[in-house]
Amino acid sequence: MAVFTPVTNADLGDWLQDYDLGDVVEFRGIQSGIENSNFFLTTTHGEYVLTIFENLTATQLPFYLDLMRHLASHRVPVPDPMPRRDGSLFGMLHGKPASIVTKLEGAPELAPTSAHCIEVGQMLARLHLAGRDFSQHQPNLRSLSWWQEKAPSIVDFLSREQRDLFESELAHQAAFFGSEDYASLPEGPCHCDLFRDNVLFAHGREHARLGGFFDFYFAGVDKWLFDVAVTVNDWCIDLATGALDPSRVDAMLRAYQTVRPFTPAEERHWNDMLRAGAMRFWVSRLFDFHRPREAEMLKAHDPGHFERILRERVKAASPVNR
Repeated sequence: MAVFTPVTNADLGDWLQDYDLGDVVEFRGIQSGIENSNFFLTTTHGEYVLTIFENLTATQLPFYLDLMRHLASHRVPVPDPMPRRDGSLFGMLHGKPASIVTKLEGAPELAPTSAHCIEVGQMLARLHLAGRDFSQHQPNLRSLSWWQEKAPSIVDFLSREQRDLFESELAHQAAFFGSEDYASLPEGPCHCDLFRDNVLFAHGREHARLGGFFDFYFAGVDKWLFDVAVTVNDWCIDLATGALDPSRVDAMLRAYQTVRPFTPAEERHWNDMLRAGAMRFWVSRLFDFHRPREAEMLKAHDPGHFERILRERVKAASPVNR
């Protein structure tokens, strides 16, 4: 469990004086995540999630919280930030910004079927369209410039073969991001981290129902195609090899495009964006693994997983596989 900042019952009681959420019934840390300190909070008014932001600043945070409120108001199922008595959506706890949001119904589906992918694809497209009139702008902070910034602190830990892949892909993505086609791709607010464990499904008697998307704290304005690629790279693959599962890919992409069809440029650069999505998470996992931050409890994700995914996507783009 990644809890960087401990919170005692006394801390919580003092901090909740600025909210109108009733009395505390239960409070416990969440056993997931490597970026923030997260806690389940149950009060006499309902169920919530308290997050202490370990890296995001008070200047950056309004984008994420206001985006969630905007999407919730457009009937996209996302956590809704709770206002404090003064109307603000966050406060300072132990010197760090912190917020409370509503807790969604359901649990992650870690073995998704095509049916799950259909629901995720449709809702992701609805999220993209709902964000078109969101007035704030903040770029995806884990995009190309971040990969380039972190590269020098990573490459010395790589084997020769890994380093060749890393450097060649970084060059490929720099060229892609600098192209006219890339500039023409439609964009807007994106989740940027829509993995299986950031989506909830409520299981009913007949079938699983999408409970919602959460953990928006990597969100940013980016190409919508990047958001789809990141999602496909997690939901529609064989986890052991990183290879795409054609049936799940087809289900998700068809569902997405019933709401928002791809442009011709998006269709041309689908594989380039799958590679970009794999590269983004290979870089972050390498950085977290080799340059870990201190924490009470922290288990970095395996960087080899996204190395395998990236190799699969590069192989698919080679002339012999076209």
